[in-house]
Amino acid sequence: MNDTQKAKKSLPFVAKVLIPVLLTILCAGVLLLCTIRPYERINTYLRVAFMDSSASVSTEGTAGLRIVETEIDTDYTGETSETGEVVISDYGTQCAILEATSIGLYVPVYWGGGTELLEQGACQTPASASLGSDGNSVISAHINTFFAYLTDLEIGDTVTAYTTYGRFTYHVTEKISFDASDKSYLKSTDDNRLTLYTCKMQLLGSSDQRVGVICELTEKAFYETGEEDAS
Repeated sequence: MNDTQKAKKSLPFVAKVLIPVLLTILCAGVLLLCTIRPYERINTYLRVAFMDSSASVSTEGTAGLRIVETEIDTDYTGETSETGEVVISDYGTQCAILEATSIGLYVPVYWGGGTELLEQGACQTPASASLGSDGNSVISAHINTFFAYLTDLEIGDTVTAYTTYGRFTYHVTEKISFDASDKSYLKSTDDNRLTLYTCKMQLLGSSDQRVGVICELTEKAFYETGEEDAS
């Protein structure tokens, strides 16, 4: 049997064994990518759209954590002022809604951290400055859910934070990448900024790299309604 005949005889083996294996690997990869998506976004819109307008929604998490979804008006049309009082929320309470139309971002923000809160939305580090106040407001979320497109933000893009006490507008000034052990971007600052970050995307395992943006506070609009409660 010559080499040509041997090659022709081996083709059925490749077609029957190797090709199905490659197709299986390809399908598994597609399914994995489909699971890594911002699927919570739909739930976020539903929670906001159908929220009881008369009260906050409270649920009980594990270890006694009380998770509170707060009614936040994103269409406020009343009087505003450049000065006002910020409100510090209780741990586990929704303190804001974060929006960036350039990347389709619309996510609730909770005061605190941990697995349960990160399943509900983004989390603001309690040690950071309240939104609209002097200092560094630090917010994080998972890359495979609420901050899936965070890295698509570009310099100059607008990020708006809605709270119970005001609306605050930020503009992206810097894109950042840092190691998980590097806390320099999360520390207090003298300027008024918003730092958003998440894990760097990778298909297998968790990443030690963090990516995000730094935003400059460019407009303060405190609501003049007398509403002082965060809940």
